[in-house]
Amino acid sequence: MLAIRRLYPKLNIPFSHRCLSVTTRQSSVALNSLRNQLDVELEAIREAGLWKTERVITTKQGSNIGVENTEGKILNFCANNYLGLSSNPKVIQAGIEALDEFGAGLSSVRFICGTQTIHKKLEKQIAEFHKREDAILYASCFDANAGIFETLLSNEDAVLSDELNHASIIDGIRLCKANKYRFKHLDMVDLEEKLKDSQKFRNRLIVTDGVFSMDGDVAPLPAICDLADKYNALVFIDECHATGFLGKTGRGTDELLGVMSRVAIINSTLGKALGGAAGGYTTGPQQVIDLLRNRSRPFLFSNSLPPPVVACASKVFEMLSEDSSFVADIQNKTTHFREQMTKAGFKIAGDNHPICPIMLGDAKLAMNMADDLLKQGIFVIGFSYPVVAIGKSRIRVQISASHSMEDINRAINAFVAVGKSYKVIP
Repeated sequence: MLAIRRLYPKLNIPFSHRCLSVTTRQSSVALNSLRNQLDVELEAIREAGLWKTERVITTKQGSNIGVENTEGKILNFCANNYLGLSSNPKVIQAGIEALDEFGAGLSSVRFICGTQTIHKKLEKQIAEFHKREDAILYASCFDANAGIFETLLSNEDAVLSDELNHASIIDGIRLCKANKYRFKHLDMVDLEEKLKDSQKFRNRLIVTDGVFSMDGDVAPLPAICDLADKYNALVFIDECHATGFLGKTGRGTDELLGVMSRVAIINSTLGKALGGAAGGYTTGPQQVIDLLRNRSRPFLFSNSLPPPVVACASKVFEMLSEDSSFVADIQNKTTHFREQMTKAGFKIAGDNHPICPIMLGDAKLAMNMADDLLKQGIFVIGFSYPVVAIGKSRIRVQISASHSMEDINRAINAFVAVGKSYKVIP
């Protein structure tokens, strides 16, 4: 304590041991009260079958993985590794070379001393890939969604958001002062009513996931863009579950549905199909990106992306520009899985997307089936509240280009066996 006082003489630090002991007793009472409160809440989560346990992977991410406390290789059907590039040798080598050349990290934010040539190169690649004017990198797409609405919209504006948009979009919108409208999921009649009501505001921004991650359904972008044109609004899409593998060349939902020139702003991630490490971005009009560089809090106050992460993503964009055969491959495998599972009697939500939610309803059923599937060598996870609505529990299967048809058929057979044992299918 004396040493601290000598170092920081202006700090008024209480010196009495008695004072310290009283403070400690008071803190212990408060902490014990909090512990007791949380014990009750945690036990309720367990009783409801909503407890989420992390399974520990002992290998690289991929279609075949090692899992702690299991024997042999396990088939992984729940990663967002859509293109199977998380452990691709070329992608890994790019990260190794960047680590050697540019270091582990920048120890700073971008505008101070945290921008390297590779960051600018990747932003240019992203903008060119999406056919937009510019792009800005973030530590995650969660940060990109946290940064855009507060920066772009004020109380003179309105934001209209699909009710099932990702949690990061919901949280980002909460941060802004715009007038908030929430329209029913994929309901264009309700969206139009909200657009009519919001005409009194300066700007109107329609916000939607391109693909909704829990259900695998695709936003009706042509209809949304038509309404945007009719009511002088802008369209924003989150493409985390589309970039790299939807559309003819993998450019996403707007390419798939033929509206690339009609969507104003795109947010997406580097942490799924594009290498699977981390990072997110916004791409769109130059003025929007310039404003984000000057005002977006997650950009201004977060360290820049580590060089190995940047280089891995950059390599994926190079690969996609050279070869888009991944797209047809993953689509064929997705179609096969969905058709065979539906034929077996399972209810699968969503459109023909690699996200294949096996709808079960009951949370405990979803968890128990996922545990039994692991025993058969299939890694899947039961999804329950608050990730999905109560009564909408499911096992979300995700197809990867790295899965072979043999892998997919093995998963189908395991689902059929486990589904019959729980009388989910006849």
